Amino acid sequence: MKILVLNSGSSSIKFKLFDDTHVKASGLVEKIGESQSKVVLNNALNNEKFQRECPVKNHEEGLQIVNELFKESGILADLNALDGCGHRVVHGGKNLNAHCLVDDYVLEEIDRVSIFAPLHNRAHLAGIKTLIKAAPNVRNVAVFDTAFHRSMPDFAYMYALPYELYEKHSIRKYGFHGTSHAFVSSKAANLLQKDKNDFNAISAHLGNGASVCAIEKGHSVDTSMGFTPLEGLIMGTRCGDLDPAILPFISHFEGLSIEQIDTLLNKKSGVYGICAYNDFRDIQDQMQKGNDKARLALDMFCYRLVKYIGAYFAVLPKTDVLIFTGGIGENDTLVRQKVCERLSHLGIVLDHELNKEKSSAARMINSNSSKVKILVVPTDEELEIARITQELVSKTL
Repeated sequence: MKILVLNSGSSSIKFKLFDDTHVKASGLVEKIGESQSKVVLNNALNNEKFQRECPVKNHEEGLQIVNELFKESGILADLNALDGCGHRVVHGGKNLNAHCLVDDYVLEEIDRVSIFAPLHNRAHLAGIKTLIKAAPNVRNVAVFDTAFHRSMPDFAYMYALPYELYEKHSIRKYGFHGTSHAFVSSKAANLLQKDKNDFNAISAHLGNGASVCAIEKGHSVDTSMGFTPLEGLIMGTRCGDLDPAILPFISHFEGLSIEQIDTLLNKKSGVYGICAYNDFRDIQDQMQKGNDKARLALDMFCYRLVKYIGAYFAVLPKTDVLIFTGGIGENDTLVRQKVCERLSHLGIVLDHELNKEKSSAARMINSNSSKVKILVVPTDEELEIARITQELVSKTL
């Protein structure tokens, strides 16, 4: 079954073509709306690259060029030859709480809840509509980052605000990175030869955006991100948790508008706000040069992560495994070391040699004496989206 996975951004389209679970091609349309746009397609079978450098006015033009490159490469005769297309959608809101085939209601609802994630949902919607127009007979599936967290109990997702704000505006915790948490927890269960529905895990997706998820019997019961992806861990440029009284204080004494404060919290804070770097390789390089703000930023990041993991140990009746994933989780040995050392009193014991090994495979890095397994599991959100798409499309055949 040929499945195309699209992750449409405001000025880009990432794509990957699967034949069942095998990747046939991947690529990127970047700088949409600019004069220096670029479209690249990589043939996964022979590493041959096809590309165009030309102005791309909108998503529709970008996808037309992708279609042309598919033909040129011989990988796919036409987008109409697809069996389905899976679209990553960041926010499903209160009503779209499960992955689903796209219809008019789904399009309207994705648009309606765009207010929760304006930079993401509107771009996803553009990608879906573009594919529908380009290949009207291809079935489309919306895969929501928020869907995995629909199993959270109400006492975990509600905020202690006046209840009518929830009733009127659906203000609650939604959680994100759900596709990644679902993929790596299922992969971890398979690796440990456990039934994922009888498996408890704490999953730490650590990248420029970062979140932790408590998973009980294969289902999300709590997660660190909330109404938006700003809540929770300290991230690359996002502040994570803070005292909300800081916001009117900043507004008053710094003379910042709501929009400026939003930009400050999302794009100028996090580890970047502390040390002016948000790439952890740069941060650790600066630490080696004696930059104490870089040391502080890393320690703050790890400390906040430790607190959330510890909290989810308290939430779960037992914890089978701690999972590290995402760019930092998969590659940063120092972050994993510092976090696990602080958690040693909970029975988490790292094997330092295994932790230092470089590998792209899912692997165990705990010592034999550890009461809790520690895994590094590379995430593959596109593969998870392709699997979900294939499953939903197959039901309609």
